[in-house]
Amino acid sequence: MQTPFQPPQPKPIPDVKHVVAVSSCKGGVGKSTVAVNLAVTLVQKGYKVGLMDADVHGPSLHAMMGVSDEPDQADGKILPVEAHGLKFMSLGLIAGEDTPVIWRGPIVGRMLHQFLVDVNWGELNYLLIDMPPGTGDAQLTLAQSVILAGAIVVTTPQIVAQEDVVRGGEMFLKVGVPILGVIENMSAFTCSCGHTEHIFGEDGGQVMADHFKVPLLGTLGLNADIRESGDQGVPSATKPGPLTEVIGSAADALIGLVDASDVSGPSIRVS
Repeated sequence: MQTPFQPPQPKPIPDVKHVVAVSSCKGGVGKSTVAVNLAVTLVQKGYKVGLMDADVHGPSLHAMMGVSDEPDQADGKILPVEAHGLKFMSLGLIAGEDTPVIWRGPIVGRMLHQFLVDVNWGELNYLLIDMPPGTGDAQLTLAQSVILAGAIVVTTPQIVAQEDVVRGGEMFLKVGVPILGVIENMSAFTCSCGHTEHIFGEDGGQVMADHFKVPLLGTLGLNADIRESGDQGVPSATKPGPLTEVIGSAADALIGLVDASDVSGPSIRVS
């Protein structure tokens, strides 16, 4: 009698308390901006934090973090690079700035699995994973490899973006990963004269939050400082600015939601 196929069972990462995905099926909505600044904000609140770039084909977090050093190895493990008080890993640190990654799905899956189990993350309260667009191999690999406390969904107000974001969120629900909340990016632009223009529409984040029956964690406007900070490799959350208060509130809400989800790894001491 043939044994039924059993999908891989997700496992905790040793010494990592909570693993949270920052996701959107849609590209270009600001997942990386949210992931970087949430991670930095959690560090500022006294937590031990790791940040993993899961976008193998288009890694960008290393540039936004201002990191270019190739990671070292010790005792058969990859040592994450440290910057802005957190531990960080991206294929962009290994492949090089201008080298395209031309891999099929199974190779992508193996690389992401390596980032989870072959990187010495050490003791962490939070490991944030910046997800790539889509609902393919990368998402399934992560959902089947590691126990996720949940996913934060990032969207813009635009209806076209919302349609893709719904697909991405529903994918997580189908594999048993709870959605913790929604963050709306590019909500509006306020010019120097004080006029506010909703370039991409209004209330898209609230629509998504209502759809998934989760809280809207915050709305981020279009702001040149956020873009410049990302280009310069100095996350906006490291300095006072329009993003700091919103991301700070989102981080506080995330802490409460993750604690309430009761999905976690081993307890971590905060020193």
